Amino acid sequence: MTEYFAGVDIGSTMTKVVIMADAVVARVVGASGPEHRRLANRVMESALADAGLGFSDIAYVVATGYGRINVPFADRQITEISCHARGVASLVPAARTVIDIGGQDCKGIKLKDGRAVDFVMNDKCAAGTGRFLEVIAEALGLSLEEMGELSLQSQHDIEISNTCTVFAEQEVVAKLAEGVAVADLAVGVHKAIATRIHGMVRRLKVEREVVVTGGGALNTGLVRALETKLGLPLLVSPEPLLSGAIGAALLGKDTVRDAAEKGIPVTRSRQPLKEATFFS
Repeated sequence: MTEYFAGVDIGSTMTKVVIMADAVVARVVGASGPEHRRLANRVMESALADAGLGFSDIAYVVATGYGRINVPFADRQITEISCHARGVASLVPAARTVIDIGGQDCKGIKLKDGRAVDFVMNDKCAAGTGRFLEVIAEALGLSLEEMGELSLQSQHDIEISNTCTVFAEQEVVAKLAEGVAVADLAVGVHKAIATRIHGMVRRLKVEREVVVTGGGALNTGLVRALETKLGLPLLVSPEPLLSGAIGAALLGKDTVRDAAEKGIPVTRSRQPLKEATFFS
């Protein structure tokens, strides 16, 4: 009989769910909102529908991310550090360093034998995160994808001196008024973020292979700027948005396997899915 496992990753800006057996059989990605419990219930139901499964078919559910405590139907909550490490190690076995650029924080994780052995995190300031990029992209009148691609066309080396989101936005607007090309401003912003991230992750003694995850991994200009700053080639995760959710599901699978090997019952703490909706 096939066993299925679910990973629920509630981030500050995006919520991700995967259902796995030997591979991912369903995935759902949506925007996080203020009502995490209601959202977690809804995306889980959507993933189950896509997989053609019922909640009782799921052997184990692990929640992770910023809002993991708001997933009452989970059997266990595990930190995003552990889940990202497990997920990236499964997707890119050669990975030794992970740089996760999320909506409200940025993390660097050092891996050994597929597990996190050290990490650093910037969660006190938006600089170096997806939110920083969103604010500047809006000031430039671009989408995040457009800003990433456009920055590759830059012909001049522009410096953005501010890493504070508010002051950086003001600086970009001022330079736009001076006639600086949008492509040059975009690359300047990416360089500023890359410098910020480099200052954080260098404490880990970055080793290859370096894998980039999170929404920032989808920005080609930012990845290029990071490569230049680190002086290393970077790999983009095959599942940049789902690395944490995949890791959560795999850690659930590990829990069930370990219990079976020891001949002990699996401890589950989930609430029924239907009863997990706390909002009408």
